[in-house]
Amino acid sequence: MAAKNLNDLIHYQNIDSLGRAYRTHELSPIEVINHFLKRINEIDSQLKSYAAIMSDSAKKSAEELTKELESGVDRGPLHGIPIAVKDLCYTKGVETMGGTAVLQDFVPSFDSTVVNKLRDSGAIILGKLNLTEGAMGGYNPKRQVPRNPWNHNRWAGSSSSGSGAATAMGLCAGSLGSDTGGSIRFPSAACGIVGLKPTYGRVSRYGVLDLAESLDHVGPMTRSVIDAALVLQAIAGHDESDPTTLRSDPLDLLEIRDTDLSGVSLGYDRDYASNEVDEELAALVRDSLDVFESLGANIKPVSMPNIDEFLPAWKTICSAEAYNAHKEFFPDRREEYGPWFREWLETGYSVTANDYIEASKVRSACNGLVRKAMGEVDALICPTTMSFPHYVDDSINYGPMDDRRGTSFQRFTAPYDYNGYPTVSVPCGFSSEGMPGSLQVVGKPLEESTICKIANAYEDATEWSSHHPPE
Repeated sequence: MAAKNLNDLIHYQNIDSLGRAYRTHELSPIEVINHFLKRINEIDSQLKSYAAIMSDSAKKSAEELTKELESGVDRGPLHGIPIAVKDLCYTKGVETMGGTAVLQDFVPSFDSTVVNKLRDSGAIILGKLNLTEGAMGGYNPKRQVPRNPWNHNRWAGSSSSGSGAATAMGLCAGSLGSDTGGSIRFPSAACGIVGLKPTYGRVSRYGVLDLAESLDHVGPMTRSVIDAALVLQAIAGHDESDPTTLRSDPLDLLEIRDTDLSGVSLGYDRDYASNEVDEELAALVRDSLDVFESLGANIKPVSMPNIDEFLPAWKTICSAEAYNAHKEFFPDRREEYGPWFREWLETGYSVTANDYIEASKVRSACNGLVRKAMGEVDALICPTTMSFPHYVDDSINYGPMDDRRGTSFQRFTAPYDYNGYPTVSVPCGFSSEGMPGSLQVVGKPLEESTICKIANAYEDATEWSSHHPPE
């Protein structure tokens, strides 16, 4: 990796590769950060992934971390790695707006736990990434809409759209997103990258703006499974400031890198994974089963419940908790919200205590049935989305709530926010129109090492992670 090839190599190198280049003195954090900042300035005016670029602090951190390496101080795999974070994560001295207008002047006085952990691990924060308003569906008219790097007229996913676009286009080595009903996995699928939603409580949410407290997860979005595991390793852990966090063992990186799936049992429900799913996408996921079997895995039929019946309760719970998170501003400042999120908060405002209790019962019933379906397998294989990224325009992006897709759109995502199970979405091919498709590996609580091992083996055996959007 010679310096003369910087423009060709740096922005799509994975975290492992950049780390090796640092430790063999082929590259330095200063060179890498300057390269990424230059690329952001050249490309992001069209992509619109960044809400704020933290150039000065990134350069300062790069200088300090370069000196540390030169003096023999090595903080680990993320030392000198450029990471960007969804603009829900508090960053000391830098606006944290959450895609809203009501928070446009909010400047936190401290870093969120995840940002603090990234800094401690040696990661360099490049900036804050755009998202849908409040991490829900539509965009506030005062905020920019990130574009899908594969086709600017297609959906970039929501709500971590900036994270998906920036990571796919090589404007950071990895990013953080959040997931309440699919918001790490939707943009990862739409933009052709890896999205890892950890077990609920594995990662602290202290200093991260809430959408729905009982459903929210924070996790990595990267261009490889190993990179996602490395970022998760850095940000995971118990946090006294977040009482929902768990005390858990670290990920087993040696296990994750082992691509032999002998003895691994994978559940697959053809009806669940195919009904109403785009035929091309469903076929790509079915094709993946042959790959998993060739790696030694045993595919077992499982019977998933009719998830669609349980999804309206997600809307009740999420909207009620979203209203609670925004009650300082809503309804008094309702006109400052965009049409989509305003309607969502109005829905939550109308939820009664009995509505919430009944919805919670539905959630518990769904969790029990999913747990039963997965009881005899190590992980479940299914699509991440119902379709490839669809066409959008600003009448949709900035418009009112759009229920054209129905609640079934969240069939493969919301159940695992309900129960907090870890999932990882990985690219599994392309449509005939050149848009990325994605499959999902769903595991059991705190089994991130298992699902990452399965996903990494698939990634290693296929070509999909080597594809990048057109320049």
